[in-house]
Amino acid sequence: MDEKRISRPVTGDKTALESGSLEIDKVAERNLVRKLDIHIIPVVMLLYLLSFLDRVNIGNARLYGLQEDLKMDSQQYQIAVSILFVTYILSELPSNLVLKKYVSPSRWIAFITTSWGIIATLTGVCQSYGGLIACRLLLGAVEGGLFPGCAIYLTLYYTKHDLALRIGYLFVSAALAGACGGLLAYGIGYMDGIAGLRGWRWIMILEGLPTFVLGVASWWLLADSPETAYYLNAEEKALVVRRREAQLGVSDVFDWKDVRKGLKDWKIYVFSAGQFCQDTMLYGYSTFLPTIIKAIRPQSSSAIVQVLTIPCYALGAITYMAAARYSDWKQIRGPIVLLFGAISVLGFIPQAKDRVILLYTAMYFYFARENKQRAAGKRDELMAGLSEDEVLALGDENPRFVFSK
Repeated sequence: MDEKRISRPVTGDKTALESGSLEIDKVAERNLVRKLDIHIIPVVMLLYLLSFLDRVNIGNARLYGLQEDLKMDSQQYQIAVSILFVTYILSELPSNLVLKKYVSPSRWIAFITTSWGIIATLTGVCQSYGGLIACRLLLGAVEGGLFPGCAIYLTLYYTKHDLALRIGYLFVSAALAGACGGLLAYGIGYMDGIAGLRGWRWIMILEGLPTFVLGVASWWLLADSPETAYYLNAEEKALVVRRREAQLGVSDVFDWKDVRKGLKDWKIYVFSAGQFCQDTMLYGYSTFLPTIIKAIRPQSSSAIVQVLTIPCYALGAITYMAAARYSDWKQIRGPIVLLFGAISVLGFIPQAKDRVILLYTAMYFYFARENKQRAAGKRDELMAGLSEDEVLALGDENPRFVFSK
């Protein structure tokens, strides 16, 4: 393939092209986007749902004997959880380069999906700690290309103004995976002992098999490009291309210069740092949520613990969708990111090791506010009908009492 970017004019008014937009029938455009959503979004959402499920179900499996059966201590379990991300990270960029330059999207996504489906299923028959580590490394190597691959795939059909909501759908599917994972683990847990297999093995096997099936199906479900999309007519195919090229100004052909340009862009590194922090919270939460709940409610059975994870993920899915839709409606990104980042930080503050400092800080602001309320007479009703001795007996609840700072 020629690596040079082929610049060719887009059919349409030159002025419109230079301004970054073309005259496009808005009704036809809305109908097109709706059709794309119907044929593309359910498939990529299901792909990412199963990817997330197969990646974090080790947390559900722990409650059904995985750690005991493979004779792992807590440190070995932590290594098994985290080592997946070594190969996951290393495979993301090479996978996208393969997708862009050598293999068509439907073939590549189908290949990595069927591959991790096989690996996820075989994880259920591991007999040792070493076998689990090998499966986790292989799982990360093939799964790593899915999310960036889906993001690249969506750019073939959607403009940058459409993408925020569609990428948001992928994160919704991740939250749904957590909810489904808890529900599935609750049901599959009752299979413990069937065919001589422990419950955790059934979780791995039964959650891996659908991935393999979907991987095979995605070979035909995903079109390689708008020009070959079986669900679009000729006019709609042309409209997709016009929308994309009006945004780019040139045909979208792989060029190493674009890679080098991206590596020099400081914004990439800022976004990467932010995403790193976000993913640290996300995967720590999603992987260890069953363990956390079990520690909080040790009297609860493993099945009940799985059920208790569902509301957490359901709320996450609703929040993802609401944030994505609002961001898409208002076409604002930064304030949404900062708002939910701040909420995450506030949620983790109570977990600080030195809680005395945290409590002291909170009480300082509380007492300062209470003093203002009392000085304004907003607590005087507490003295109504009381004698002076009774008022004094109120102690620090006495509206005349002033807290020292």
